Amino acid sequence: MAPAIPPPLPSPPPPDSGAALELLVHGVGGATPQEMLGDPRTVRVTGDATAAVYRRTEDAHGEKHPERYRDEPVAEAYCWSGLTSGNGSRALWLLLLPFMVVNLAHWMRPTAAGRTRAVRLYGVVVRLVALSLTVLLTAAACEVALDLVAWQCAGTPACSDRRSWLGFLSARQDGWWSQPGRRLALAAVVPAALVGLLWYLSNRTWSAYESQSPLDATDADACDPDGAEEVHGPGAPDISDDPESARPVPPALSRPGFWYGRRLVARLRAAHTAAGFLTVAAAVTGAAARHDRTADSPVPQVLGAVIEGGIVLCAAVAVWVVCRRGRSESARDTRLDGALITYLPGSALALLGLAVLHAGWSRPEWVSSGSLPGETAFRLLALGQGLLVVILALVARSLYRRTPEPRTTLYGLGGPSVAMLACALGGVMTGGVAQRVADWLDGPGTPGMGHGAIIEGPPVLLSWQASVIPVLLLLLLVPVVFLVVRTARRARRMGPDIEAEYAPEPPDPARTRRIARIRATAALTDSAPWIVGVVSAATLFLGAAAVVGSWTSGEVPGLATDGAAPPVESLAQAAQSTGSWLIGFGFILFVAGGRRAYRDASARRTIGILWDVGTFWPRAAHPFAPPCYAERAVPDLTSRMCAWTSTTRGRLVISGHSQGSVLAAAAVWQLPDSARRRVGLLTYGSPIERLYGRWFPAYFGAVPLLGLNRSVHCWRNLWRATDPIGGPVRLGADPDPGVDRGPLKDPLAYGRTTALPLPEPILGHSDYQADPVFAKERGALLDELGPRLPRQAEGEGRLQKGQRGQKSSGRSSG
Repeated sequence: MAPAIPPPLPSPPPPDSGAALELLVHGVGGATPQEMLGDPRTVRVTGDATAAVYRRTEDAHGEKHPERYRDEPVAEAYCWSGLTSGNGSRALWLLLLPFMVVNLAHWMRPTAAGRTRAVRLYGVVVRLVALSLTVLLTAAACEVALDLVAWQCAGTPACSDRRSWLGFLSARQDGWWSQPGRRLALAAVVPAALVGLLWYLSNRTWSAYESQSPLDATDADACDPDGAEEVHGPGAPDISDDPESARPVPPALSRPGFWYGRRLVARLRAAHTAAGFLTVAAAVTGAAARHDRTADSPVPQVLGAVIEGGIVLCAAVAVWVVCRRGRSESARDTRLDGALITYLPGSALALLGLAVLHAGWSRPEWVSSGSLPGETAFRLLALGQGLLVVILALVARSLYRRTPEPRTTLYGLGGPSVAMLACALGGVMTGGVAQRVADWLDGPGTPGMGHGAIIEGPPVLLSWQASVIPVLLLLLLVPVVFLVVRTARRARRMGPDIEAEYAPEPPDPARTRRIARIRATAALTDSAPWIVGVVSAATLFLGAAAVVGSWTSGEVPGLATDGAAPPVESLAQAAQSTGSWLIGFGFILFVAGGRRAYRDASARRTIGILWDVGTFWPRAAHPFAPPCYAERAVPDLTSRMCAWTSTTRGRLVISGHSQGSVLAAAAVWQLPDSARRRVGLLTYGSPIERLYGRWFPAYFGAVPLLGLNRSVHCWRNLWRATDPIGGPVRLGADPDPGVDRGPLKDPLAYGRTTALPLPEPILGHSDYQADPVFAKERGALLDELGPRLPRQAEGEGRLQKGQRGQKSSGRSSG
């Protein structure tokens, strides 16, 4: 082997200016620059209306006058709330929730050292589950538009007469559009438009959110010259095959291509768009081809066979594209497969056009009756999703056994559990829409029950899936009641400890109970994985029971139990009707709640952490998931820190609250080593280990976090026992690196005192800057980063400190 050529010696750095910068990053609630900087006069330093860096007006050129900032750093606020909030129309992104959830499953794989093939298989299975959700959504749109409206209602005079807008499609009118094939061809516009809209939104949001290229393309070679850490796509060597050549692999979040996966998103977008168009084409062509094969049709049977063959071939190519390649993190994946992303969706759209023309061919004797045969398709989708989730669980469990980490959720089964929830959400949303449309079209009747119903209604499987929802809710009551009882008992046990903590103040039972209740409730966050596991397991088994019940009976639950014992028959009918209404009612509440969350700051704080966790990760499994704001925010923060450290050679503290702490850590990972050594990290109310470390161990597990602590100059993490989101980092090192500072006292005062005559609030997740420990630790970080400039004269220093006060600590939480 040729000797390695040493890199050229770097030029001597410029002298340290002594200036310090505090870069504030707010949390999920969002905050204005004025709130973060504690001053109504702010100026935008860099950025745009969506995300930008702000300073106080008086600090606009602070780096040019370091002598003014001997005691307090220059304060900057990075505001990124425009990436995740806005007008109420963004609540429509909640309709893409199943896509976002399955995308999360990709990132939840357990830590895997040297298991390249197993990690690839994990990624392939997750992407196949994601593809099945696209097909499911499109199939549901076809069920509503083609089956319920164009085939059943328009083909039944009793139904079409009630809907004047269906008059021109009605079989009674005997017009040009009255033939079933032409009705299906026209109705195909609806699901095809839905697929086109998803493609457009994915392409547009990529340009708006995720097209920020990393700062320096040459850093890729320095981070991974051999590409050994590439574990998401083919072609990466398995370092376990050659132990002698193995070396420490850079953390995934430090790789230059992590926040820029343009090629993968483009490929997946092409494959999913093609799958959507092909689903519509199969629904249209399938009905026409079946008629041609079973009747004396004027249309040659070979035409339908050719189109169906083309659909199968194009679908095989789409599946191959999804399976063939995953993420490439070792370098920026800037290449685009132009022919693939153009011709694959184009071919699928051309096949859809041929299917529409074929269905529109005149068939005067064709009469629509009953429902379109979509039952088998929905059953196969449900079975396929269940099988893929089981395979994913086996792979995840194998990875966990190889590298077990005690804090990993559900012993490595977090990803499969979340993938199962994504499938359940997809089934509930699609089934709910179909059930509600069928009820609306049928009027007073109940589709599928045969009592006064004028249309057949949606596939039987959807009714069975709706019927298991009340059963699932009843099962969920057991762990919920258990957690409530356990929380109440824990709160009672905390009472003496809380009174001892605030001694010698006299006990106040009401105050003690309130503090204990908030602390015990905050601890419920650590029980969330088991709730997810119980729901996922119950969903898998109940879903399998629904498939078996629909397949064996061929009837909705209310009819399948005819002749059984009266209690059984009554329960089946009650479960069917209750589940159907729960789906529709829940769907409406879901959209309304999402819209309120985007308009109401308090509601956003409640559910914002879950949404921001989902959209933090790049779209690695589903291209139609909501956009990843971190692909804009992380390069922004990295660029700003690099610019400061390279031009001023000064100290820098990046201060992040809640989700802002995760963005801060991700940005620090992306820094070159020379810049990272000049950075201090201050996190507070941070879910970086409590949430991310447990659910995403391969990226925020114990080993990556310990490496982050060793690579930065210093790190402090503040947390409270009353905080339901933030927690300690729990770095397992010997000696203890001393990152965590907590639990901080909350409330600061137990009762009324001379210094604090009014009751102190219990802050929980907000206002960490109100705690004196915050200013102390922030000052300690600045001291650890390096010596400050000589102080001014005592009188001048007091005057300047009095003018600035505590403004630079700012408010970084929302």
